[in-house]
Amino acid sequence: MADKPASQHLFADVLARVHAICAALATEGQWPDGVDFSRVVVEPPRDASHGDMATNAAMVLAKEAKANPRELADKFAEKLRADDLIASVEVAGPGFINLTLKPQVWADALRTVLREGASYGRSAIGKADKVNVEYVSANPTGPMHVGHCRGAVFGDALCSLLQFAGYAVTREYYINDAGAQVDVLARSAYLRYLEALGDNIGDIPEGLYPGDYLVPVGQALAAEFGDKLKAMSENAWLPIVRAKAIAAMMEMIKGDLAALQIKHDVFFSERSLIETGNNKVTETIDFLRSKGDIYEGRLPPPKGKPVEDYEDREQTLFRATAYGDDVDRPLIKSNGSYTYFASDIAYHKNKIDRGFLDMIDVFGADHGGYIKRMQAAVKGVSAGKASLDIKVVQLVRLLRGGEPVKMSKRSGDFVTLREVVDEVGSDAVRFMMLFRKNDAVLDFDLAKVIEQSKDNAVFYVQYGHARGHSIFKNAREMVPDLPETDAARAAYLGDAAVERLTDPAELSLLKLLALYPRMIEAAAVAHEPHRIAFYLYDLASEFHALWTKGRDLPYLRFIITNDAEITKARLAMVQGVVSVLASGLAVLGVHAPTEMR
Repeated sequence: MADKPASQHLFADVLARVHAICAALATEGQWPDGVDFSRVVVEPPRDASHGDMATNAAMVLAKEAKANPRELADKFAEKLRADDLIASVEVAGPGFINLTLKPQVWADALRTVLREGASYGRSAIGKADKVNVEYVSANPTGPMHVGHCRGAVFGDALCSLLQFAGYAVTREYYINDAGAQVDVLARSAYLRYLEALGDNIGDIPEGLYPGDYLVPVGQALAAEFGDKLKAMSENAWLPIVRAKAIAAMMEMIKGDLAALQIKHDVFFSERSLIETGNNKVTETIDFLRSKGDIYEGRLPPPKGKPVEDYEDREQTLFRATAYGDDVDRPLIKSNGSYTYFASDIAYHKNKIDRGFLDMIDVFGADHGGYIKRMQAAVKGVSAGKASLDIKVVQLVRLLRGGEPVKMSKRSGDFVTLREVVDEVGSDAVRFMMLFRKNDAVLDFDLAKVIEQSKDNAVFYVQYGHARGHSIFKNAREMVPDLPETDAARAAYLGDAAVERLTDPAELSLLKLLALYPRMIEAAAVAHEPHRIAFYLYDLASEFHALWTKGRDLPYLRFIITNDAEITKARLAMVQGVVSVLASGLAVLGVHAPTEMR
């Protein structure tokens, strides 16, 4: 994709015109200086019968204007009716303003798609601001499972979306390599080491990791150390085995992510916070103490269900309630070690120190309770200058033909990400993991995602792109000089008489194409990449419906043998669809095939 941002898109153009009217009315009505127009939006109406666009300008500005919203809306409508883009204006309800645009607008919007090509939809709203997105961050104790998969795909697509919208994004993975679980990993790997030396280890004890993915780790340890580790005490061999096992697990995890075309920019070690020359956790606690945000106190017993980190004793507490949390939070355990929360505060302060004031964390379903405390911590260590958005990714229920899928032998107790990708492919996994809002439970049916039907969203969208290329192939009999590449074809079709596209089904398709840049910006601001998947499905559905309509009504076919002008116009429309489908799929990390096999 080209790096240049696209020019102002249609919705932004109309919004700029509405803002100009806001300014004019403010001058005429002597509104107070500095009235904030940022709450004024132009968006598609909820009901398509109400027009092409709607604005809330009168509703949100009535208070500052000291006017009745309906009367203010009438003033807006009077000025909007004089605009050369607008065919009609309707004031509805208490002051909503619905706009219908002139047909020529949609022809011009298609020309914009053709002219901008791969840059169409690209935005500059991010202003190159730095954003750190931390996602996956699975414990380095084994292969990734299908639950990790959803967070990985969501985080990666969100990063691509933010980049497309003009942000400077860093993809980050936080390696939880300092907790008790990595010691369990080391002991599990040590057992496999003994096994590799010929010892009979019997059944893997409860509490250790039983999966056979640790067998190669044990074999590698035996090859490197022989029986030297057997002669050592656990205190001596544990850090050696732990480091080797973590390294092996991270290589496995990176391989799992690579199967989904996911690559992080930064892998940050939790252990590095405490094992460097300066203990960053202690440093962060001291920093908060100097601000008066740390105190020694006793927490009241939790109401309702037990809290895992509650201890009835005098302890070191972070004043989280001062920053919006429900309760103050302990930082040091009774054994003197840091809580996970203390390390997490230090880690986020490290991000801030690296220049990230805009941060996004992608959490699994079991971490919802950490949202308030982490947002409070970020406010505390940044004096309110940094923001942290936490997106919770809900569970995935893995099915095959509607029946739950059994656990994997390789992992011991779950289905691995790699097994799913190997069975149905990266495209199906990525698209379907995004074809539902992140905070809703997702049913992922291994049988349905490889069906060739409208019910399989990824197939239906990819088929839309392939169908467009099939139309180009068929059109070359009538238009032999139609170029092969997207860029050349778009340029060739740029002078097509697209104003002849007047059928309601054609106009509906053009309106969807015009919506793409606004949808990208709205999805980026909301941190919701699923909106792209939904949009692509709608666009493909409209395209397939128009193709089907042409079978029943020959005058609507894309190729009309006795009318070269309308054929070229419809090929231009198909090129617009193909270009936008390819663009959206690229943001989601899904291939756009030119033919289906």
